[in-house]
Amino acid sequence: MRPADGAGRPRTPGARDLLTEDRDPAERKSERKSARTSKRKPRHEPGREPDAEASATARTGRPGERPVKPRRQWAVVWLLTPAGLVMAAFSVAPVLFLIFTSFTDYNQRTLFTGEFNMVGTQQYADMFSDPEFWKSLVRSVLFTVAMVAGSIVIGMGVAQLLTRLRTAMRMTVTVVLIFAWAMPNVASSLVWKWLFQPGYGVVNWLLTQVHVFGDMTNTDWGQNASLAYVSIWLLVVWQAVPFIALTLYAGLTQMPVELPEAARLDGAGEWRVWWSVTLPFLRPTLLLVTIMSVIWDFNVFNQIWLVSAGGPDSATSTLGIFAYKTAFVSFRIGQGAALSVITTAILLGITAVYIRNLLRSGEDL
Repeated sequence: MRPADGAGRPRTPGARDLLTEDRDPAERKSERKSARTSKRKPRHEPGREPDAEASATARTGRPGERPVKPRRQWAVVWLLTPAGLVMAAFSVAPVLFLIFTSFTDYNQRTLFTGEFNMVGTQQYADMFSDPEFWKSLVRSVLFTVAMVAGSIVIGMGVAQLLTRLRTAMRMTVTVVLIFAWAMPNVASSLVWKWLFQPGYGVVNWLLTQVHVFGDMTNTDWGQNASLAYVSIWLLVVWQAVPFIALTLYAGLTQMPVELPEAARLDGAGEWRVWWSVTLPFLRPTLLLVTIMSVIWDFNVFNQIWLVSAGGPDSATSTLGIFAYKTAFVSFRIGQGAALSVITTAILLGITAVYIRNLLRSGEDL
């Protein structure tokens, strides 16, 4: 008996089913593929263990691959060992020795004889009772705030300028910024000091030609506290602006153009667009460059030492300058180590605040 269709008529071998013919060809193709797959798929019978290939697939997630042996995982450890040893030798070991030295009376005598005594927290007590330490700390904090604020404000302005320049001009400004940022700070500090040199400094000559500040030809910027701060501030900001500007410009390029356009359509001016749209979008990037600038500027040493050497009369002696003079001029190495430990603890606290804010904002480390 031949099977009958829905109308009771027997089907012929060459006849097509009208119901099948009316269906979507893609749907019929998918059903045929599923049928072939179900025929090839092995069935697991109760009481029978799956074969080796199925077990390997379950363990590795990829069919046909053998499971990774635990012995192979140690290859990653062995490959990272050389870099770990170098970091331990040049980073961890010096920090541990610094902390150990801060609890001793390490001094000039120790450099020749190797003898020292453990004094516990005496170095920290002497440091906290020294008024010069607190003056240096206040100078460091205030000067760091001034340098970071100037760097961020000018860097943001340069970043906004880069978004409005044409391609050729933008590439030119970018190359100039990279060259300025890549210059070693020791070389740039020496050149900067020559620019402000009394007698033949270019800056003194230009200011004299303006006839606003009088004759400044023989003005020694390093021997005047206010002028020394201005010179060092200009130097540090000049070195920091390229990195901040390029980083913020990279963040601006990632901002969707629909956001400021929608704000302008709603009647917002350029200042309102920047304050309500651009600034919130750049907040993670601004937080990053701000924390990094705080760490860098708080540790500024070369620029201050080469321009003013902490003078005049320790007026520009920040915490780094004070620690250097304590350890390598007065040869109170133990107390200088304690100063360095305190400085490191302050910077670790600032870094912890940055990481906490980063995690709260949902950003990846």
